[in-house]
Amino acid sequence: MGVAAGPIRVVVAKPGLDGHDRGAKVIARALRDAGMEVIYTGLHQTPEQIVDTAIQEDADAIGLSILSGAHNTLFAAVIDLLKQRDAEDILVFGGGIIPEADIAPLKEKGVAEIFTPGATTASIVDWVRANARQPAEA
Repeated sequence: MGVAAGPIRVVVAKPGLDGHDRGAKVIARALRDAGMEVIYTGLHQTPEQIVDTAIQEDADAIGLSILSGAHNTLFAAVIDLLKQRDAEDILVFGGGIIPEADIAPLKEKGVAEIFTPGATTASIVDWVRANARQPAEA
């Protein structure tokens, strides 16, 4: 894994049919305000669109927001596509309405972290800073 130049780049995405994006926008803004470059994909993205965007934008991380209950399928699809595209160095984290029982299996599939309701924006920013590829020192 190389060291990224410039600020940490994060794709924030809303996969699937979930139409509620307030939380994703709050996280996108918090990451941006913390000095990261954020690419927000908008609603109703397919896993293929999300992975394509992350690769095209040279993203260090993908943040997925899911409230629809399709997290097991959609998170796994993004992870699988990253593997197929030889882009496993892109960190995947997520949040939303995800039952506690589903968190460990998602992490086993390769999701680095799950943030559930009540997680603070500061904790998410701190986690991304500590875990995403770090920018090279100028």
